[in-house]
Amino acid sequence: MARKIPPNKEQLVSYENRKPIIIGIAGGSACGKNRIVTALSETLSGSILKIKIVCMDAYFKKPLPKCIAPFSGREYDDYNHPESVDIKGLLADIKLFLESKEFDVIIIEGLLVLQDNDLRKLLDLKVFVDADADERIVRRLRRNMRKRGLSFDEIADYYLDSVRFRHQEFVQLSKWYADIIMNGSQWSNTAIELLANWIKFRLKDRKR
Repeated sequence: MARKIPPNKEQLVSYENRKPIIIGIAGGSACGKNRIVTALSETLSGSILKIKIVCMDAYFKKPLPKCIAPFSGREYDDYNHPESVDIKGLLADIKLFLESKEFDVIIIEGLLVLQDNDLRKLLDLKVFVDADADERIVRRLRRNMRKRGLSFDEIADYYLDSVRFRHQEFVQLSKWYADIIMNGSQWSNTAIELLANWIKFRLKDRKR
């Protein structure tokens, strides 16, 4: 776990009346986005910063669009297409968070955070978490079998029929918009501390 960074007296003064920093963290399924968001939030928790975490998964449309697998011809709910996300609702909520002036840091996490141009314009820092596909599918299998009760075949079929194609089509290409590409295969406390220190540095002189 990354080391918590407590504020000093100078920081307590300089953080007053600051505008929030908005961080976008994107990357493929099971690349490690959630772990990085959790570690960053915990690292900043030793300071006086108020943090809001926004998960793009909470904005999936109901009902979801469908996709047809190119080889098997099976139909699936499509969680990995830009049209699957209520981006207008997400942007509206971010506007409300900004207007509330309740938060110092807003972290937005999701597969397609860097894919939408309007969302990218709001981000002060764009992060893409990169990990090899073979490692991500193993993590996805472990997670979805343990936490969601899905079978090996259910997870593997959906990944091979849909997820991998959408990843190449939308998610992977969005990494070229990133300011920072993080290694999702090798954990680094140093990387988390660098992000936390950058946030504090940027907040220091930012006034409302």
